[in-house]
Amino acid sequence: MNTGSATDIYTRRESNARSYCRAFPVTFTAARNATLTDSDGREYIDFLAGCSSLNYGHNDADMKAALIEHISADGVTHGLDMHTTAKTAFLESFEKLILKPRGMDYKVMFTGPTGTNAVEAAMKLARKTTGRENIIAFTNGFHGMTMGALAATGNAGKRAGAGMALSGVMRLPYEGAVEGVDSLAMIRAMLENPSSGFDAPAAFLIEPVQGEGGLNAASAAFLKGLQTIAREHGALIIMDDIQAGIGRTGPFFSFEGMGIKPDLIPLAKSLSGMGLPMAALLIRPDLDVWKPAEHNGTFRGNNHAFVTARVALEKFWSDDTFQRQTEAKAAALSERLQAIAALVPGATLKGRGMMQGIDVGSGELAAAICATCFDNGLIIETSGSHDEVVKVLAPLTIPQAQLEAGLDILKAAVQTQCARQQIAAE
Repeated sequence: MNTGSATDIYTRRESNARSYCRAFPVTFTAARNATLTDSDGREYIDFLAGCSSLNYGHNDADMKAALIEHISADGVTHGLDMHTTAKTAFLESFEKLILKPRGMDYKVMFTGPTGTNAVEAAMKLARKTTGRENIIAFTNGFHGMTMGALAATGNAGKRAGAGMALSGVMRLPYEGAVEGVDSLAMIRAMLENPSSGFDAPAAFLIEPVQGEGGLNAASAAFLKGLQTIAREHGALIIMDDIQAGIGRTGPFFSFEGMGIKPDLIPLAKSLSGMGLPMAALLIRPDLDVWKPAEHNGTFRGNNHAFVTARVALEKFWSDDTFQRQTEAKAAALSERLQAIAALVPGATLKGRGMMQGIDVGSGELAAAICATCFDNGLIIETSGSHDEVVKVLAPLTIPQAQLEAGLDILKAAVQTQCARQQIAAE
């Protein structure tokens, strides 16, 4: 008989690569909207939301009902890239509710189940269509963990896991990355100088809001300027909207209203609506030059994800109600976070929409704040170069009262840790 702890199996059998469970060392048994419940029956407010994979919360009732109905009727579970009723319904809804209202003409490529699959496909297609190898990525960017996407990722700890050189990508400063430096002017100068050492790029790969990189948010002027430079140099724009998209900043795409027309748009995380694995690459039609099966993957045909994704589109994006609700919550979040930031000397508010956080200036302080939050029933994580940003990624469907309750826990944790720092300094 096993008399050890219920979590012994993880230390005994699960890889050392596990991470989130180290910060939240309990066993979760149930979840609904913005609430997680552990095996002792304790409830937690979820300000992580599957790292923005659950923008519509845990176990949405309508998505769950549709999925159960599909499964009960022996609906296709896995279809490779064959035609199925679930995929047909999703594509028709995506075209009707997302693409056409925004005047966006894109082909939809199902790349495999994760965001890194979509980024890999975008990088490959950019190289294939331009005949160039070099991809320009940006400081603090995070694009995935497979080798191509990892080459475009800035985080040193993640890159170290590759075990070999990561090539084909050159990096330039994201907007505001270097104080007093005009990043656009630097990018233009590097590309126009024949002795800069920069090869002509196939594409620029950028997150409109950097999630893992510390909630750095690019302005419309920066993104439009980057698009202009790309067009001048025959390069493509890959707008990685995996974490910032699907309503996280308000509109469906985080770059809406900025005058941006990306060539390629990787999507994943909340695309399925219910946390099921699903990723896609939106492709400008003239760039869709793939030969059949030239880029494929076994799990492109997750029909369960097609079912829930279609329900999410029809429930939340048939009009602008959900977007307006999200924007109202984001405004309230900004106000509360600004007040909390004022409690920490030198702290600043970062991000946009419901993708905001506080740069507390220290990874040690941020980690202590998040640990105190967990002790008091709030799940929240850090991001940034030194994990110095306390990041709020609550489900967009979180009730306002629960959002306020979570922010109360965050405020109390900040006060507790700042008081401890002050005592230690004395």
